[in-house]
Amino acid sequence: MKTMMSERRNRNVPANSPTRRHVIAGVAITFGGLALGLTKVRAATGEEISRTAESIHQENVFKASRNRVYDALTDTKQFNELTKISAAKDPRISLEKAPTEISREVGGAFTLFGGIILGRHVELVPHRRIVQCWREVNWDPGVYSVARFELVEQGTGTKIVFDHTGFPHRQRGTPRGGMEDTLLGAAREIPRLDRADLGSD
Repeated sequence: MKTMMSERRNRNVPANSPTRRHVIAGVAITFGGLALGLTKVRAATGEEISRTAESIHQENVFKASRNRVYDALTDTKQFNELTKISAAKDPRISLEKAPTEISREVGGAFTLFGGIILGRHVELVPHRRIVQCWREVNWDPGVYSVARFELVEQGTGTKIVFDHTGFPHRQRGTPRGGMEDTLLGAAREIPRLDRADLGSD
């Protein structure tokens, strides 16, 4: 019955009238042309896509198991001990400004290195992956980057494949790698942590 009604409707439509498919294709071509024209206009006036973000990729091997590395990076007590070791080498870090706080839940907040790094967990895959939204305290309000730690077994140790993307261009005079190097430097101290004293939350 539905087929017959459809055929009747089609008989009433003139043979040379556009089909719905032709109309959709025409609209797509029109918008595509407008977008191409807009791109040409932007290029002619010097207005192009803004590329104001940077990225870092690092791969480092640490003398600790994946479980050990993951726990040290996501446990408040253990990371606080790493921060104390880092503070001895980096005068910017002070636990008196802000204590280390790390939620163990996806969506939970964290404060690292005396409040220099703030953010939230996006993905936590125990002993395998940590993805976080990061911001340094001196960035403009609402500006966040994405830090991703992939933990890969490497013999008796762990390779951290670290990617940090979407952060603003460094201020002049700020060394490339800044807090990323501080964090990965702290991770090198994981074997020194005394597990019996620290435990896990």
